[in-house]
Amino acid sequence: MSYFALKAILSGLLIAAISEIARRSPAVAALVASLPLVSILAMVWLWRDTSDAARIAAHAEATFWYVLPSLPMFLLLPWLIRQGIGFWPALGLGAALTVALYFLLTWLAPRFNLPL
Repeated sequence: MSYFALKAILSGLLIAAISEIARRSPAVAALVASLPLVSILAMVWLWRDTSDAARIAAHAEATFWYVLPSLPMFLLLPWLIRQGIGFWPALGLGAALTVALYFLLTWLAPRFNLPL
């Protein structure tokens, strides 16, 4: 249980650090948030837990494909906010778009032999 707590604390600290950086510099926080730090942490935890290189490779490749449907949200959210839509509705619409694109990806992936 202490190993799980360590993973949770380190992962949570990363998110908390990004939110604190954002209060001072949104651009720097965006840069830090865009780094694949969470994915790297997940791969480190997975390696420590399994030492399975094939599983790490499959995880990294699937992560690439799952990142793509999330990217339009980062364009839609600021556009909606600049159009006068409130933060929560804009965030909800961005999340809904992401979910819809995830479903589209999972439907298309087998047709193009994408490794998810």
